[in-house]
Amino acid sequence: MDGDKMDAENGNDMEVEQEEAEETASTQNEKQVYIPGVSRALKDGEELTFDPEAYKLFYSFETRWSCLSFDTVKDNLGDRSDFPLQCYIVAGTQADKPKNNEIVVMGLKNLNALEEDDDEDELSDEESDSEDDEKKEAIMHSVTISHYGGINRVKVERLGDGTVCAVWNDMGKVQLWNVTNALNECSKMTAAKNDEKQVQEKPLFSFSTKKEGYALGWSKMKQGDFASGDQSRNIHIYRMHEGGTWAVDQKALNGHSGKFLLLLLPSCTVNLRFPSGSVEDVHWSPTEEGLLASCSCDGTIKLWDTRSSPASACVCTVDKAHTSDVNVLSWNSQEALLVSGGDDAELKIWSLKTIQFGQPVARFKYHSAPITSVEWLPQESTTFMASGEDDQVTIWDIATEADSQDAVVGVPPQLMFLHLGQKEVKEVHWHPQIAGLAITTSLDGFNVFKTINI
Repeated sequence: MDGDKMDAENGNDMEVEQEEAEETASTQNEKQVYIPGVSRALKDGEELTFDPEAYKLFYSFETRWSCLSFDTVKDNLGDRSDFPLQCYIVAGTQADKPKNNEIVVMGLKNLNALEEDDDEDELSDEESDSEDDEKKEAIMHSVTISHYGGINRVKVERLGDGTVCAVWNDMGKVQLWNVTNALNECSKMTAAKNDEKQVQEKPLFSFSTKKEGYALGWSKMKQGDFASGDQSRNIHIYRMHEGGTWAVDQKALNGHSGKFLLLLLPSCTVNLRFPSGSVEDVHWSPTEEGLLASCSCDGTIKLWDTRSSPASACVCTVDKAHTSDVNVLSWNSQEALLVSGGDDAELKIWSLKTIQFGQPVARFKYHSAPITSVEWLPQESTTFMASGEDDQVTIWDIATEADSQDAVVGVPPQLMFLHLGQKEVKEVHWHPQIAGLAITTSLDGFNVFKTINI
């Protein structure tokens, strides 16, 4: 009896030890959240993996050449959220030779939601599995337009029944291209696999500058108006002529900290000059006609009333908005707020009610390298997305308050999502008609995703 009792006790001890060993192994194999700059460095043999539980949707795709810039297209499908999703974007390439560049119109189709694995999947036969895989397969249809020169920035706008793409290229030209035909061709493509075709187009309008630039933006208040900023410190305001054409008429004037060009025709270009530094980004107010925000590598943010003469057009200057170059801006479509990102890796929120005092209403320091892109979520007034040269895409909610119980050291409480996996992320955008659909471009291609918390 005693021997039996001892054997039982030993058996129980062995079971406990085995359970503890299994728990330890389970803990060691358990996935952990990795936060650059906060988590420990990866050990030999460790690698970052994609966590499907963090996403509602995720796809990656590539074009023939890397694209420094892209823009979403507001299409005729309306606001939508049901899967499978489809959307259209326009991108510009950075090819090995000027003659090999393209404007690429893409239709991203059959974008399905990620699904959790379940036991029922094991019961399906191979044929039904194959059919399911085919139904879930995402498709990219693309239509290309030949373009001479690398493309620095693209911005797309609906004008009447057509769609026009403004392009800044590295040949020092600002051009307008009609992409309506390319979009129509893309929408008619029905192949159940990636497919491509080419259409021939010539620019609707072309304007040459002394130096190239990156800043480009369409007005949301006056159809056909758009702005460009270049490395010569100039901002050009373009106004659409009656009949859908653009014309330039210039007259040099002396004005604010240098020469300005005053253009007197209804269809014209107004030239505004910064005191120093390349103009890095421009954004129009979504609510006030003629009000334009710009930022520069001289560290300033400026507000311009483009309806005024160049000498008096600058209505506000924020000196030392960042400690170095101010790279990017985005204007909130619902609130009088701007978000800016700089070479100092900081993100700053500015209220139009207090911006003249030079103090942001919020500032976030999480990124470890210059900010490359920012954009407010169109459907939410407190959420924006940013990217940096640290290969991180971050999503923020400025309405979130600190909670000591959930706080992570080194991570601002307003940081609600961290997306990794791309190299040299250049530009990020939300889709205007699909709430929460994010698209990013980088040296190694595009990502399109929806997170679980938006």
